[in-house]
Amino acid sequence: MQPRLSSVIERRLLVNYRVAPDAAARLLPGPLRPQLVHGYAVAGICLLRLGSVRPTWAPKAFGLRSENAAHRIAVEWDGPNGVETGVYIPRRDTASRLNAWAGGRLFPGEHGRADFEVQETPGQVRVALATWDGDTRVDVTVELSDELRGSELFADLAEASRFFQGGAKGFSATSSGRHLDGMELRTNAWHVEAGRVRSAASSFFDDPDCFPSGSATLDCALVMRDVPVSWRPLPAMASE
Repeated sequence: MQPRLSSVIERRLLVNYRVAPDAAARLLPGPLRPQLVHGYAVAGICLLRLGSVRPTWAPKAFGLRSENAAHRIAVEWDGPNGVETGVYIPRRDTASRLNAWAGGRLFPGEHGRADFEVQETPGQVRVALATWDGDTRVDVTVELSDELRGSELFADLAEASRFFQGGAKGFSATSSGRHLDGMELRTNAWHVEAGRVRSAASSFFDDPDCFPSGSATLDCALVMRDVPVSWRPLPAMASE
């Protein structure tokens, strides 16, 4: 049985795009479908620095620290008790050799390797990454803001916060293609801040084969800092 993990989200940068539903649907395995907000699918990049990562029974002092990235699409599916919501993760990448080895073995979620460059101040965060396989590059700069502005997905920060808090279940693509690894984020200290995107480049969202011209538009950014969380493995989901 895979262990439950505890950690601290030292920094979680969510850079979000509003996407044409048909473009998002083409990227999803069954039984997943896009979760729509005001007629748009919601996708993005999660740039995550975790600290104190350890099994829940282990002392915090033994925890590890790592930079990680996940490309994600908000999804829904039919569960035994009705419609459920979460995110589909077509790829995960990490700077940690251990995470890359253990992902899919000791805990859910296969990881590729990437080099990260981070510049961070209290008011601004820049995260850039390049994956070792040469497939994916990201470079985003976000500054903290007192309110969420310019989003067509969410009326305000509170609405955005509720949406992403409801997407706590993540299902990741696997190399076998036959199932999706599942992991659920849990916390009693959920808190996000609004961000303003100063610049954003993404080889994934800028790829016209995945997102034809005009089908993916940068919408907003959120920042989470210093939030204790736990991660609970979920049963694998069969994919089609």
